[in-house]
Parts: sequence; C-alpha cells; structure tokens
Amino acid sequence: MRKPRLEYAWRTHKGRVRALNEDAVAVFPDSGLVIVADGIGGASAGEVASRLATEVIAERIRGLEPLPGGREEVRRIAREAVEEANRAIWRSSRSSPSYAGMGTTVVVGLAGPQRLVFAHVGDSRLYLLRDRELRQLTRDHSLIQEVVDQGFFPSLEEAQRCGINDNILTRGLGSATPVDVDAGDVDVRPGDLFLFCTDGLTGMVAEDSLQRTLVSAGKGLDGVTEELVHIAYARGG
Repeated sequence: MRKPRLEYAWRTHKGRVRALNEDAVAVFPDSGLVIVADGIGGASAGEVASRLATEVIAERIRGLEPLPGGREEVRRIAREAVEEANRAIWRSSRSSPSYAGMGTTVVVGLAGPQRLVFAHVGDSRLYLLRDRELRQLTRDHSLIQEVVDQGFFPSLEEAQRCGINDNILTRGLGSATPVDVDAGDVDVRPGDLFLFCTDGLTGMVAEDSLQRTLVSAGKGLDGVTEELVHIAYARGG
C-alpha cells in the first residue's frame, strides 16, 4: 500500500454568540501536528486558556522531534503534552483574578504516513471519514455522554429531547490537576479524511450533514472547511 500524502486546511470564527473567539487552532504540517482547543464557554478568559493549551502542547511535542516510531510511546508523549498544558492553565488561573476559573477543551493529533495518534480532554472531537462513512474517534467528556454510556438513554439525541444539558463538561483543562487524558491511534489509509473540531461545529451541524459535506471534499479541503464554518454560522453558532 502506498503511503498517503497528507494535506491540511483549517478555519476558525468567533461566531454569533461570543464577543471574543475562544477557539484556538495550531497546525504544523511539517510535524503532522494538529491542535484544536475551545475555551470553556462563559468562563473567565477562555480565549487565554485555549491559546495557552495550543502553545504549550506545540512547544512540548515539537521540542521532542524526531518522535519515536512506536505508537504507545507517541501516545504517551501526546498525553504528557496535554497534562503539561493542564498544569500551565491551572497555574495561570491562580496568577490573576481575571484568569480565575479559566479552562479549555483540547483535541490533539499527530499524523504520520501510516498512523494518526490522538489525545483529548473535553468535548472537542476527532472524526474519520473513510469510504464515505463518518466515525467519531473521540468520546466526549460530558454529562450527556455519561448518562448515555450508563444506559439511562439510548442516544445523545434522546437525552437532549429529555432535557439533559449538552454543555456540561465532566473534564476540562485547568479545572483540576492532574487531569485524565484519553488517547488512541488509528491507521491511516489513502483517501482518509480527519476532522478536528469544537462543539461550535458539532453543536450546530448534525453528523449526517457533516458526512455529506466531507464526502464532497473532492472540491478541495479549503472549500470544505469554509463550507462547514458557513453552515455552523448560518445556524447561529
């Protein structure tokens, strides 16, 4: 099997609700590193927390290059970088009253020609589109996901219909130290498309709509990312 050539495109927009853009994104194509963070909505200095997360994680991982080839070792590096970002946000939140209580979600990916390793905390997500089928690789650290996992509801949609708030996180960077970081990996095949995103997208665009849009990626990644942002914005995100 030939090794896939990796391409990247990214967008961020403050949307209709917040005065500031609390999302942060950092992409380093030469390293295969993608970081997406979402300052916890309504909390103090969410934009500071998300930016600090991307900066600390990027510095930690890029400072270790070249990375080892073993998947377990790379997963450990990704987890430790996220843990370091958590400690940095925790310390900063205590350095100034204006930063008190700040926090962020994060999802990190390290892509190579054969494998993508990822780590995450919160409800920012990673999806894989393969053979026109969309699959969520991360699992939200949220109250609504927990009640579904515990069997109280058959699906997130049913939990929402019954009034379960989908904005309550059970984990986030900056809220406690240490933090429990989930990590995983997936083989990369030619034609795979990975989507890293915040709930500013998934809260407004259903998965079937995401899938239809991503399937049209033949028009180019820049066009697809622009279209996803446009759809979320038009729906009030």
